[in-house]
Amino acid sequence: MTQADRGPQFFPTWFGRWQSRYMNPVARRLSRYLPTFAVIEHRGRKSGKPYETPVNTFSFDGGLGVVLGHGTTDWARNVLAAGDAQLRRRGRSIRLVNPRIVDSDTVARLPLVPRTETGLVHAITGKRLRLFVADIAPS
Repeated sequence: MTQADRGPQFFPTWFGRWQSRYMNPVARRLSRYLPTFAVIEHRGRKSGKPYETPVNTFSFDGGLGVVLGHGTTDWARNVLAAGDAQLRRRGRSIRLVNPRIVDSDTVARLPLVPRTETGLVHAITGKRLRLFVADIAPS
């Protein structure tokens, strides 16, 4: 995947590889104790291999979102292709449906932290980060 395919990103590509290898295993274990962290369970688009990716989430209007600081990553593409995913957050399992990638300025009433994060990145770099958003399926 080329950098242009990923869309706007704040973090350099090498950092994403380093994070996947060293930080994600720790973040997966700690995610149940950190209030905004979650683990998204998805399958590879081609391989069908199951993956668990830690993400930093925010809630809004009956859904969940993730600021895509690394651009549109493989986990986001996998969930988009599947059309749904399971998310473990605060000890609960949540089914996400209707996943989509949106521009940060198109989400009405974006919570303070992601609004500030995307605003700062735009002010510093001129890039508008995108968001992964999905609806929470009724249980």
